Amino acid sequence: MKNITTLILLAYSSITFSQIKGKVTSSKNQPISLVSVYLENTITGTTTNNNGDYNLPIAKIGKYTIIFQMLGYKTVKKSVNVESLPYTLNIILDEEEVTLDEVVVNSEENPANKIIRNAIANKAKNTDKFAEFTADFYSRGLFKVKDLPKKFLGQDIGDMGGGLDSTRSGVVYLSETVSKIAFQKKPQNFKEHIIASKVSGQDNGISFNQAEDVNFNFYENSFDLADVKVISPIANGAFGYYNYKLTGVFYDKNGKLINKIQLLPKRKNDRVFSGFIYIVEDDWAIYGADVIVTGAQISLPMVDTLHIKQNYNFSTNNKAWVPVTQTIDFKAGMFGFNFNGRFSAAYSNYNFTPNFNKQTFSNEILSFAENATEKDSVYWKTIRPVTLTSEEILDYKLKDSIKTIRTSEKYLDSIDRKNNKFKPLDVLFGYTYEDSFNKWSLSTSSPIENLNFNTVQGWNSTIGINYRKLLNKKGKRFSIGADINYGFSEKKVRPTTNFSYQWNNTSKPVLTISGGIATPQFNEKQPISEFWNTVSSVFFERNYLKIYEKTFAKVSFSREVTNGIRMFSSLEFADRKPLFNTTNYVMFPKDDVNYTSNNPQEPSNFTTGFTPHHMWTFSLGANINFGQKYLSYPNGKYNISSHKYPSLFIGYKKNFGSGNTEWNSDLVFSELRQKINLSNWGEFKYKAKGGLFLEQKDIPFMDYNHFNGNRLLIAPKSNYLDNFYMLPYYQLSTNNKFVELHGEYNFKGALLSKIPLINKLNFHLVTSAKALFTPDNKPYSELAVGLDNVGFGKWRLFRVDFARSTFDGKHENRVVLGIKL
Repeated sequence: MKNITTLILLAYSSITFSQIKGKVTSSKNQPISLVSVYLENTITGTTTNNNGDYNLPIAKIGKYTIIFQMLGYKTVKKSVNVESLPYTLNIILDEEEVTLDEVVVNSEENPANKIIRNAIANKAKNTDKFAEFTADFYSRGLFKVKDLPKKFLGQDIGDMGGGLDSTRSGVVYLSETVSKIAFQKKPQNFKEHIIASKVSGQDNGISFNQAEDVNFNFYENSFDLADVKVISPIANGAFGYYNYKLTGVFYDKNGKLINKIQLLPKRKNDRVFSGFIYIVEDDWAIYGADVIVTGAQISLPMVDTLHIKQNYNFSTNNKAWVPVTQTIDFKAGMFGFNFNGRFSAAYSNYNFTPNFNKQTFSNEILSFAENATEKDSVYWKTIRPVTLTSEEILDYKLKDSIKTIRTSEKYLDSIDRKNNKFKPLDVLFGYTYEDSFNKWSLSTSSPIENLNFNTVQGWNSTIGINYRKLLNKKGKRFSIGADINYGFSEKKVRPTTNFSYQWNNTSKPVLTISGGIATPQFNEKQPISEFWNTVSSVFFERNYLKIYEKTFAKVSFSREVTNGIRMFSSLEFADRKPLFNTTNYVMFPKDDVNYTSNNPQEPSNFTTGFTPHHMWTFSLGANINFGQKYLSYPNGKYNISSHKYPSLFIGYKKNFGSGNTEWNSDLVFSELRQKINLSNWGEFKYKAKGGLFLEQKDIPFMDYNHFNGNRLLIAPKSNYLDNFYMLPYYQLSTNNKFVELHGEYNFKGALLSKIPLINKLNFHLVTSAKALFTPDNKPYSELAVGLDNVGFGKWRLFRVDFARSTFDGKHENRVVLGIKL
């Protein structure tokens, strides 16, 4: 054992000290980060950290020519004779002298436009040169906060892992990722295998900074940035969004002429960049990019700016310019939180002739090597291509030492004792008792938050208790709970219980058992919010919520049977009874408005309901996500739906055992949905639903197929494809066949941003169409036009739609307000 330890230490020492190291600064003695440092005739090596420090590994002593390259600075080529290791080499980079002296200006066309046209025309040729490759990828993420409040909405924020100083400023997130990536242009494929992942202060830390998340390819017409498609300055239609200005030229280390072109957005709030793009003369390839986009442009009001900087190097193997470093700097703030950060990435060891086969790529786009999240500091020192700054070293040491303390049973118990202290008001606002070390908690819900009104129960509230237990890190867990609802006008208690068990986070098999006495809506999709029904009833005397009572026992099970297909099943026995209004309370009575009955089929019938009965209900369904990709994390599988293909749900529901065969029913139904990204023209979403009852019978009304109507001036759901704007809730419910269509086109600023003055508001135009087809009724349809991203400054919480419905030759107009919380 002693000899093995000695060998490891000797190997570690040789790796650590077989290097050329130093610091890169500007002529003003300022450190320069993300400088590419590599040996001549290669395109890979290392990069400088945020302090300008670098470590370039070499195999032995000898003569070397080292290249130092950074966008905006003159490239330095330095020949050295390394006679001993480590060898220190400090470098000063002068700013690039950009000049227009050699540019011949043609009055017929802006020279920048000609360069951009050539870059666009040569995109395919340039990207074909690295159409397939493998590479090593390294990324580091760093978030900092400044003057962090101690409390938010009355809740203690804490010390964010222990990285804050006396001013509550400091590092709150630090992570690193080392991985191997593979890319294929046609058909487009990408995969990443993470070799090591580290998060400061966390065991088994999984970092956010993965290769595909920061794969900002300016050769594409647009690419995802914060879930928004941003238009590239060399997109095919870029001249509709950018003006260009040639600010100067310079020569790179190989004598190539580089054009520096300023990007001037035509409209302030378009999803475009400002800044500079650098284009190689004759090759018409990207040499670098230094661009900025604002949070307003990408619909992230809390973000001030995102600053992306890319550096490319020339590969002599395939005569291609390929990316080697990238940084994403951001500043953001809201609610008193001010933070900034940087994601830096480096690509190295390119192989442009990989031996791909049919098994190389699959739907798995991310995987982890065994123990990738458990590497120690010795391992990281040998594999880390970019040295840590003193601040980062300190943060790792501090957080790791704090982690040891804060994951101990003694510390967690002390924190729990503080947080678990019971206060009298917890009876009203909810209470949680937690055992952090043993991973369980016991909580009660707030009767104040659950206080609502309906005409059957009057004012009513629910108080619940729930126990949760995490059994392992792979997602095995269970919960058990009970709720008690009491209606003050009805003077009746209704208890329910539930139990849920999940085996893992991979296929996510979930078993749920529940039972008790409940008051569901006749439409089991629960389209009417209890909160908004309370407001509508108490203030306006309009009681849209229609409920019945069921005493039930239900068991359900779901799991993913294979990638992209998840099965659902359930079996329920329910004893169903009608309910009647017990109160006509209203805060501001109106002479021309009266409450309706609780009978959705006969709103004026206050005395008669449906016949009480019992019913067995069996349901079986499958959700199919075509082309679904997934991430294989150490603790589970995480799915990513493909927007390229639609998703399909197919279901079957059988009601039986009522004692009356006329009340039994069989329903087959399906749903097709998709979101289509239209690049610089926004996005289109649709949802098509359809189904049929195998036999048309006079079945209980709650077993009809109901549609999510709306009679409020508030949009009931954030997903507008789930409901209609103004359809009466139960007017077109059917026990026959049906087809339901929803489509929505959000221009994401593509039109309004082109209109002077209006474009300053940064609103998004939205159009939508909805239709419903049922037998024995004429088609019902709605058309709407609206504005999304409504608000001011960073507060973009609203959407306003003007909708017009058509049914049976009659029209109705309505304005609906959507609130995004």
